Amino acid sequence: MEFADLDIPEDGKLAHNIVHFARALRVAGVPVGPGRVIDAIRAVEAAGFTERRDFFYTLQACFVSRPEQRRVYAQLFRLFWRDPRYMEHMMSMMLPSVRGVQEEKAAEAAEKRATEALVDGAKPEMPEREEQDGDEIEIDASATASGDELLRTLDFEQMSNAEMAEAKRVLAKLELPVPPIKSRRMESRQIGRIAQRATIRSSMRKGGEIVRLEKQDRRVRWPNLVVLCDISGSMATYSRIILHFVHAVANQQGAGWAKVHAFTFGTQLTNITRHLATRDVDAALKSVGHEAQDWEGGTRIGQCLHQFNRDWSRRVLGQAAVVLLVTDGLDRDDPANLARAAERLHLSSRKLIWLNPLMRFDGFAPKAQGIRALMPHVDSFRAGHNIASLSALAAALSRPDDRGERDRMMAMLRADGPGSSGTNFRA
Repeated sequence: MEFADLDIPEDGKLAHNIVHFARALRVAGVPVGPGRVIDAIRAVEAAGFTERRDFFYTLQACFVSRPEQRRVYAQLFRLFWRDPRYMEHMMSMMLPSVRGVQEEKAAEAAEKRATEALVDGAKPEMPEREEQDGDEIEIDASATASGDELLRTLDFEQMSNAEMAEAKRVLAKLELPVPPIKSRRMESRQIGRIAQRATIRSSMRKGGEIVRLEKQDRRVRWPNLVVLCDISGSMATYSRIILHFVHAVANQQGAGWAKVHAFTFGTQLTNITRHLATRDVDAALKSVGHEAQDWEGGTRIGQCLHQFNRDWSRRVLGQAAVVLLVTDGLDRDDPANLARAAERLHLSSRKLIWLNPLMRFDGFAPKAQGIRALMPHVDSFRAGHNIASLSALAAALSRPDDRGERDRMMAMLRADGPGSSGTNFRA
C-alpha cells in the first residue's frame, strides 16, 4: 500500500477528526465503540506522526478486529485522511457531475459502503432551475429496469450496505430444491407395480386365496449437499454472501437435501457444518469466523481438496452427494496436485458444480493454471457473483444434463492446446 502525505487539519483538532473517522467506520459496518475511540486517540498520541505508515496501522489496530473489515477501513482511511477534497470526490461518485458528462465506472470493492459512510445522508447541491409556465418534463421509462432487477444483476462486490442487506434478505428466501433419487431397492406402496412374490406370500396366509394384490415401487432417497467455499483474499466478499445463501439452504424445510455439509478453505480446510445449524444467520457466521482462521489469506486449493478427500469424503459424500465448489481457481500450488485432487473429488460425488465469480467478466477465458487443472473434472461450470447466478443454480439442479459454461470453456482449452498454460486469466 502506498501512502501520501497526511492532510492534518489546520485547526489542530486531531482528536475530533479521529472521532468523526470512527463514526464513519461505524456507519460503514465496522463496530467501533467509545472505548476504541479513546484507545485510538491515546495510541496516536504515543506513536506520533514520524511515520505515515505508523498512523495507518495504529488506527487499524484500534478499530479493526476482523479480517473482512480491513478493506472498508482502507477505503475510508484513504478518502478521509489522504484527500482533503474527499467530500467533493464522494459527491461526484453518488451522482453524475453537474458540470459535464461523467463516464460511469464500477466502484471498487467496498467503495460504495465507504461513500455512504462519509456522506452519511448529505446530498450534493444541484443548481436551481427557474420554472416557466407550460414547461413539462417527460420521462421515458420504457427501457429502464426495476430496482429488483438491478439488484439481481448487481455484482456482490459492488453493492452498498443497503443493497447488501437487501441481497441477504432475498437469498434467505431463495430455494435450492433437488429432485429425489430412485434407488434400485423396492418397497411396498399403495400404488405401483404388482409385487408377485409379496402377493404370493400374502395369499399363503389365507390358505392360497389371493385377497389383494400387493404393490411395490422403487425406494426414493435424497442426496447430500456438500459446499466447499474458498475464503481467500480474492474471494472474501463473495464467500460471505454465499455462506448466507448456504445457511438458508441448510435451515430450509422441505428442500429435499438429506443433509447440508459446508467447508471453508484458504490455506487450510475447516468444517463449519455444525455452525450452520444455528438458526440466527448472524450468530452462525460469527461462529464461522471464529472457527476459520484463514479468512482473506492465501489459497491452496489442491492441498485443501486433498485433505477433504482424505479426511471427509467417505463421511459426507454418501447418498450420491452433490458437491458445490465455490472458488475463483487461482491457486498457488502445483496444478498437477490440484488436478489429481479434483479428479478424486469428481469420482466420489454424483455431481460436481463449480461456481466461479470471475465469470462476471465478459471476456473471461481459462488461462490460469488452477482453472485449467480444475475444468476437466467438473460437471457444470457456472457464475456465482450475483443473485441472478444463484437463482440460475437452483434451476440447474433440477436438470441432470446441465453443464453451464463448461463445454465452452473446454473448447477454449482444446483450442489453446496442451502446451498453453499461462498463469494469468483474461478478462
